Amino acid sequence: MNKVRIGLVGKPNVGKSTFFSAATLAKVDIANYPFCTIEPNVGVAFVAARLPCPCKDLRAKLEAEGRLEPVADDDAREGSLCEPRTGSCVGHRRLVPCFLVDIAGLVPGASEGRGRGNAFLADLANCNALIQVVDAAGSTDLEGNPQGLNQTVETARSRVNEEIEFLGLELDAWIAGLLNDGWVRGVRRVQAEGDKGLTSFIHERLTGLGATLQSVTSAYEAFRSEQTELGSPWDWKESVIASLAVHLRKALFPIHIAANKFDVAPEGVLDGVVANGIIVPCMADVELGLRRAAGAELIAYVPGSNGFSFTDASSLNEAQLKALDHMQERLHSNQGTGVATVLDTVLFDELDHIVVYPVQDEARWTDGDGKILPDAFVVPSAILAKALAYKVHSDLGDGFIRGVDGRSRRVVGSDYELQDGDVLKIHAKS
Repeated sequence: MNKVRIGLVGKPNVGKSTFFSAATLAKVDIANYPFCTIEPNVGVAFVAARLPCPCKDLRAKLEAEGRLEPVADDDAREGSLCEPRTGSCVGHRRLVPCFLVDIAGLVPGASEGRGRGNAFLADLANCNALIQVVDAAGSTDLEGNPQGLNQTVETARSRVNEEIEFLGLELDAWIAGLLNDGWVRGVRRVQAEGDKGLTSFIHERLTGLGATLQSVTSAYEAFRSEQTELGSPWDWKESVIASLAVHLRKALFPIHIAANKFDVAPEGVLDGVVANGIIVPCMADVELGLRRAAGAELIAYVPGSNGFSFTDASSLNEAQLKALDHMQERLHSNQGTGVATVLDTVLFDELDHIVVYPVQDEARWTDGDGKILPDAFVVPSAILAKALAYKVHSDLGDGFIRGVDGRSRRVVGSDYELQDGDVLKIHAKS
């Protein structure tokens, strides 16, 4: 089963490892110096499915038929019936997994081997999407060295733009290097085929970065619309190829921005900031503090919300109460920490994924062991039934006969497009 990989990237000392730890609750080194992270940390972040878990509809059906009592006030799972193999479900809020990769080594010159160089770039290529954590407060320079807080809005905004730009420049230089290597020999080989041959050649060069022929063609068309007098590709100067690399980078690496330390950033710092993806204000240190407090059962906190409640304030000392009150204030004023928001938006909107539930019994929505809705798969939108079967198990894909929609009991074929929240039984030859 393929899992989505979202890469976290950023210059040193911007709170990237704090963001990673808050999202995954993994124990990584968090320190105030460059290169604290020296190898990629891979963890699992759990993101709430956009739609309620289907166990909500199952409960309603069973209650209506008199086969299940209404939810008790003291039900710890607030009515959820499912038995997730991974993640959890409380109050029909189903948490689904995606890989989060904390990638180390971004410094100016990475494309030339500085920092972790090619290892850093290779880590990026293995991700489905990138989130760049930037210092919205402008409290660090490009090398990650502390510059202090209380920057002017102009200084902070300039540093944010500089951070965003320099990652793009490193990726541009990397892609241009891949194109320049063997460019003349390669384009002459396909000169008889025209633009189609050229895009095929570019696709071959960039396959290792996850390029598709469609993404390359789209980028190439945008590049050609800007360039009026190009001449023959084998005569292009490196500056022209560099311009092509920019378009290819935008198509291959949309970079979404987590504007961290937003609570201590000057007001208006993100006004006019431009990125190749979404920009979400974040407070990773607050999110980490809240998740740890919730894990210790000091508070009840749902990631993504703009507040929390105390479970037993009398058990807290004065310092704990003061810290949590301060975080509550920051949560309210900033409408949440932004950590869950950026992950949700990238996974479901930018990557266009949905959540579907394969089962073995279409009537009871259970697996072979009788567990209710144990699996929730995060898959591309409009995935076909047969493609889902392959994600469950290769044998199911090879032997696919038909599917059955668990809600309507309608038989569907291999080309049925699944929708968000679908429950599907797959019939296959044994």
